[in-house]
Amino acid sequence: MATQNIIDIREDDILQRSPELLATLLKDHTMSRVKGVDWNIFWATSDYESLGDGFRYADQITPENITGKYGNIVQPRVCKDRETQIFRSRDKAEVFTPSWICNAQNNLIDNAWFGRDDVFNTENADRTWTVNPEPVTFPEGKTWIDYVRDTWANVPLQDFTENSDIDWNQSVAEIDRQLYAKYGLSEEEIAFIESMIKPM
Repeated sequence: MATQNIIDIREDDILQRSPELLATLLKDHTMSRVKGVDWNIFWATSDYESLGDGFRYADQITPENITGKYGNIVQPRVCKDRETQIFRSRDKAEVFTPSWICNAQNNLIDNAWFGRDDVFNTENADRTWTVNPEPVTFPEGKTWIDYVRDTWANVPLQDFTENSDIDWNQSVAEIDRQLYAKYGLSEEEIAFIESMIKPM
């Protein structure tokens, strides 16, 4: 039976299938590349502090923090209640893109990389999708490692700790200016970005 709109990947399932994969997903590759340290990503939110040690803003996320009795802590934004979404949109400038748009965007990228349609799922006319239950077959000479590296190689990673070269305590406009300078954007590129993305 095909499953529709499965949007949450259970960390317990990943841990059961491949503890090494879960450990890799939790690694902060920015810190490893910049500082040469073995570090996990950190929470970067105070939402879970009531759970105690290991759940504070700057604590590293470990497999134990997100599996077992804590297996439902990490959720896609679309699964969060409406009140939480409104609060985070207003106070943290988060944008909640509808899941069907994210799925369509991912499918376009996947179709181009694999050279065929419907690799992971098939989009339905009613903005749902049907998950492909078959194992994914990679193009000849390519592996899942290539898929992750080709897909994500050009995404700039940021260090959000106090060791960052960006001062994250500044206003959004000032942070934008720091990022423009860091990546050497031209005046035309900056004008284009600012014409397309309006402040909230």
